[in-house]
Amino acid sequence: MNFLKAEWKNLALFNYEVDAEILEKYLPAGTEIDIWNNKCYVSLVGFMFKNTKVLGLKVPFHVDFEEVNLRFYVKRFENGEWKRGVVFIKEIVPKKAITFIANTLYQEHYETQKMRHEIIENENTNTFIYQWKNDKEWNTIELETKNIPEEIKVDSEAEFITEHYFGYTKIDEETTFEYEVTHPRWEQFEVLNHRIDIDFKKNYGRDFGFLQTQKPTSVFLAEGSKITVKNKRKLQLVPVEEKLYA
Repeated sequence: MNFLKAEWKNLALFNYEVDAEILEKYLPAGTEIDIWNNKCYVSLVGFMFKNTKVLGLKVPFHVDFEEVNLRFYVKRFENGEWKRGVVFIKEIVPKKAITFIANTLYQEHYETQKMRHEIIENENTNTFIYQWKNDKEWNTIELETKNIPEEIKVDSEAEFITEHYFGYTKIDEETTFEYEVTHPRWEQFEVLNHRIDIDFKKNYGRDFGFLQTQKPTSVFLAEGSKITVKNKRKLQLVPVEEKLYA
């Protein structure tokens, strides 16, 4: 059964190369860090939720809204194949009801903040701005792009960042929730300029404060599409003792 249907639009992705050890304590049981070209990434992502339906229903005043999240990439081997997914450090939205539902039903790490966005359209370029307020200070991510979409190439860094179709949530050291996200392959817009003005430590904690002085390895703007989030399932994990004696 589908938990949520919506459109994810204009995904601004700021990607940072990090030491995988930083992420170990956030890693859900049954998954491992997903690496691309020997690089471990975290991504700061701002985008729009549009036409949102929860369990088939549009909730008044909760249909269109912003989200900004910090995430990293994992994979899980099951039934002879790799599933590639993401783990969220924190997801910021402007609606308390969204935070309540996500944190209660999915035990995610949502937080409610005042948010705003702006799209400035010019003849050949577009500028996308996402902002959220934390402790009276506005945080901003902004990028300018060409306005003609292009395909995301196979085996590219942009494909690695955008083509993950599962979400994993660490409940405790032995329990993990998994949910599937479906969407068609996205296109991207070439990024011309970008700007970041946020307090990483205040927003994401001491573990990620170092990003304050680190430049992103890459910046993308994905066009987005309709998406479906399926109901979560609790993973059946094989205890270590059984693995040893299998």
